[in-house]
Amino acid sequence: MDIVYKDIHEFSEKDIEQLFLSVEWSSGHFPDKLKIAMKNFSTVYSAWDGDKLIGMICAMDDGIMNAYVHYLLVNPEYHGQTIGRTLVQMIKEHYKDYMRIIVIAYNNEMHFYENCGFEKSEVSSPMFITSLWT
Repeated sequence: MDIVYKDIHEFSEKDIEQLFLSVEWSSGHFPDKLKIAMKNFSTVYSAWDGDKLIGMICAMDDGIMNAYVHYLLVNPEYHGQTIGRTLVQMIKEHYKDYMRIIVIAYNNEMHFYENCGFEKSEVSSPMFITSLWT
């Protein structure tokens, strides 16, 4: 199996839907919105097994100092093959001259991100508002 990594912003709704639902993210039920979101992210790297989208990382940035990783997902069928680490490394390389790269990680993801070089902040906590589309 040859995994190919791409720097693209154009995805079919079907590819995005399948990837997001493979990790049970509710946003996968809105592939039309995700397709537009991918076009609007500053940076999007994706992993492909042939024609199958199997991983993705997306970041937003302010153009000079801060980059925010918004999505990192890998189809569970491909876990353990360093795809997530490779995508994170691509983001780290892309933003190497920025002051910081920020990621909001769930508790069960902390170990992964720490192994990728991120540190948990002792002075701040993530906050968010989730709105469900109807």
